[in-house]
Amino acid sequence: MFRSIRLACALLIAAAAPCWAGDPVGVTATSIKIGGIFPLSGPASSIGQVGHGVLAYMRSVNERGGINGRKIDYLMLDDAYSPPKSVEHARKLVEGDEVAFMFSQLGTAGNTAVAKYLAAKRVPTIAIVTGASKFTSVKDYPLTTTGLVSYDTEGKIYAKYLMRALPSAKYAILYQNDDLGRDYVSAFKAVLGADFDKRVVTASYEVTEPTIDSQVVALKSSGAQALFIAGTPKFAAQAIRRAAETAWKPTILINFPSSSIAGTIKPAGLENSVGVIVGTFNKDPNDESWKDDEAIKAYRAFFDRYLAGSDITNTSYLTGYQQGMLLEQILKQCGDDLSRENVIKQAKSLKNFTLSTALPGIRINTSETNNMVWTQLQLQRWTGSRWEPFGGILDATSE
Repeated sequence: MFRSIRLACALLIAAAAPCWAGDPVGVTATSIKIGGIFPLSGPASSIGQVGHGVLAYMRSVNERGGINGRKIDYLMLDDAYSPPKSVEHARKLVEGDEVAFMFSQLGTAGNTAVAKYLAAKRVPTIAIVTGASKFTSVKDYPLTTTGLVSYDTEGKIYAKYLMRALPSAKYAILYQNDDLGRDYVSAFKAVLGADFDKRVVTASYEVTEPTIDSQVVALKSSGAQALFIAGTPKFAAQAIRRAAETAWKPTILINFPSSSIAGTIKPAGLENSVGVIVGTFNKDPNDESWKDDEAIKAYRAFFDRYLAGSDITNTSYLTGYQQGMLLEQILKQCGDDLSRENVIKQAKSLKNFTLSTALPGIRINTSETNNMVWTQLQLQRWTGSRWEPFGGILDATSE
């Protein structure tokens, strides 16, 4: 009888113990296991190279001895931009590999597909590489932080720019028919209000379509003087090239995920892309104006060592490098408490943090009420050989 009572008490104590008692999931005295899912193949493979940038940075961290004495075991899987594969990989990483948390998963559709599952498993998803506005809701996604300027903020910046630059013109929007594209359209609607239906013509495409030629031709026929392309690099490049082939010369804006020279500008044609506008928060490692910048010199040295043979003009690698620096800072702040609870707490406790490769004046501030790593952009224009910045640092409230 006494032994039965003692056993029952022991079971009650064990059940009441917090889930992070002892070693947290994915953590040992010498390592921490972290998962990432990227479209390394498929229609968004150009931006999927963010994953290789993150992985390379983790190699550099481990060569320096790790963080707080622990090496980073970063497990990266390829979902080919397919949501069902994202779910399959998330289950493998969480239940099979037992990662501590997810970091830098790329893609709006993929992150959407795994969100409920990861929330149910209480697995933090840190600095996800999507600007989908829904993920900025701290209430709805308490275990998430975002690693891109929200598409809502970015879209509002572009809409306000066009209203200043072409105040009476008609605008065309070519958008990917998912949360990514629709968020940008909603941002334009928020800025233009009742004038949206009078002044904006839209056309959508599916990521499974081989080309968007017909959509570009239809938008040209509307007489629009500006074209905003809200999608991924493959389709942005096609749209820029098709506009040039049809002798359509609107003011063209593209979204940040499509801003890579290697992923978008080169495939579109360097000359075809002259005048294209995009917002960024990064220094351009390919721009001669930054050649003597210590942070860019460090990045180029890193690239030569850890990404040799890759195309440095694909700035998706730089995004991955910056994501790596961000993860390093969060883990440093965690100290020896690598519980999932503390990881998300520290990810939301970045105060006036600056990354050396970010543009001057751009800072990172997260909190319990703001889960967005980036909230500011600098507009830049393609000259035919480089991105040329213009104007000041902007955010959603800028006029």
